Amino acid sequence: MRSLTFFIILIAASVTAQADWINLTGAETSPNIAEIYVMDDHVKVKLEVYVGDLQTFEQLIPDDWIEDQETKRAPLEERLRNFANNRLKFIIDDGTVLPADLVLVEPRMRVDRRSPFAGMINPFTRQRVPEAPADKRVLYAEIIYPFSGKPERITMVPPLDEEGRAEVTLGFIAYHKSVPIIDFRYLGAPAKLNLDWSDPWYSKFDNPNLKRHHKSALMSFLYVEPHEVRHEVLIRVKDLEEWMDLGLRGTEYIEIDELEDLKQRIGTFLLSKNRVKVDGEALNPILDRSNYVSVGITGIQILEQPQRLEISTAIVGVIIAYLTEGMPQQVSVDWELFTEQVQKVPATATDPAGPLPTFLTPDDNVHSWTNFLKNYTPPTVAQVAVKDTVNKLSIPMGSVVGLIVIIFALWWFRRRRQQQQTYRMPLLTAIAGLLIAVMTFPYAQLSFNRPTALIRELSEDESKLITHSLLTNVYRAFDFRDESDVYDKLALSVQGDLLEEIYLQNRKSFAVKKAGGAQARVKEIEILEAGPDSISADGDGFSVKAKWTAQGSVGHWGHVHIRKNYYDAMVNVEAIDGNWKITSLELLEEKRLDPYAKPDTSENKT
Repeated sequence: MRSLTFFIILIAASVTAQADWINLTGAETSPNIAEIYVMDDHVKVKLEVYVGDLQTFEQLIPDDWIEDQETKRAPLEERLRNFANNRLKFIIDDGTVLPADLVLVEPRMRVDRRSPFAGMINPFTRQRVPEAPADKRVLYAEIIYPFSGKPERITMVPPLDEEGRAEVTLGFIAYHKSVPIIDFRYLGAPAKLNLDWSDPWYSKFDNPNLKRHHKSALMSFLYVEPHEVRHEVLIRVKDLEEWMDLGLRGTEYIEIDELEDLKQRIGTFLLSKNRVKVDGEALNPILDRSNYVSVGITGIQILEQPQRLEISTAIVGVIIAYLTEGMPQQVSVDWELFTEQVQKVPATATDPAGPLPTFLTPDDNVHSWTNFLKNYTPPTVAQVAVKDTVNKLSIPMGSVVGLIVIIFALWWFRRRRQQQQTYRMPLLTAIAGLLIAVMTFPYAQLSFNRPTALIRELSEDESKLITHSLLTNVYRAFDFRDESDVYDKLALSVQGDLLEEIYLQNRKSFAVKKAGGAQARVKEIEILEAGPDSISADGDGFSVKAKWTAQGSVGHWGHVHIRKNYYDAMVNVEAIDGNWKITSLELLEEKRLDPYAKPDTSENKT
């Protein structure tokens, strides 16, 4: 089965592969990092202190880490009191400074919060995005700041000097329970957090720069592609209480055994809401899939493992598909889900040209997309004709005429010589024929398709063209959503048992997709090497040792996920009824590549 795995590995790609939201502040690679969690009765801080900044946080350093044991230090209780009042400080709304309790301190290596833009220029600020320190050693500490009651506000204060400036660079992220309030940002000054205990989703900082990229709990995404329209919705379970009975045993949590039933009922509920019309027609909606998701620092992430969820923070992503013939001209969504708090719903329409964001309100609730694609041609699957992929035979007709003249002149020369006559004219005729043959060779060319039987060898360029065309056809066949269409398109480029194997494996990939995977589209195939290894005796086929990369992407819930793979395989290709087809394939090597890595210029590429 490894002979066909590469055809479906990108098709059934997991949507957790790579999200497209990237933090450009560089705060996640700061020398010092604080993860702050506001819970029901305490604030918990997970702190990573860069070894070069230990002096600023010296109160946390254990006594047995000090080389000079004769150095007199204040007791730990006093040091923590100093730390809570002068280093990393939390002040609640009545002015109380929260005490600190050191739960854990130990040496560690810093968590790799890799940013693909680290060291590059931020296109908005024109400043270089910071990189993480080369020295990965940190002091790791977990600190608890207890409080009683439900404070309305908590002010977070970083270490400040006498002039009120931050003593160290401190990147931080804050959560209210399990809800991320911000993306990674810098804590360079006191920051006031307003807490919404009834719904942590709406907790927020006074500073408008301290926010998360997913601000709304209810979002609509419309994807318009050839052969398919998808309406994707992100919605909180808590908001669904406005429109449906959740049927849960408790009022705070969704228990593990309740997850699946609730998810299915939510999907069924949304099938009957937010009517979608394609070219003025209400098509049959298909519940493609639904998943519990979380909002993380890299965007939307599917919750792979069942877990007990808080009703107030649980989010469900639902995807509803509509099959179409080709590319639609007009699509509309009649949005009807609003709450007292949610009066403005972010909506994005994405087509091959890119995303177009907008907002929906009760007074303007129809989200419309119109096909303004001027130069877009939907990808197609076409047979790879032998005549279009191998060099044609060319006959220099002028040279042929010249050769005939030369042959005639030689015959004339021989005859006149036998008759003992002068042969000056035959010699001049032969010279004229030679001149005609040489001078007309580049111009008077008659080209015609080379018969398959005459294909005794292929150049590497011809082999690359044939291999690229066939592989492109196979990947594009999976862009179609109807299984019979997939089979018919595959049959244009694949023959024999391999066709059946790929088709059956594709049906399995659809099952994987509906269980929570994603239907990826392969956008780019790059042939690195495709030298013909051998030609069949009858000239009807050849075997090629091919190396290539395939890059696929899938967009869901406002994010693009990219996956790139490398393959090395022996591919057998035959000419059948005037068209090339893959008849067998043996996969020799397969590996995942970083789609954001710089290309290796040492490779031989086309």
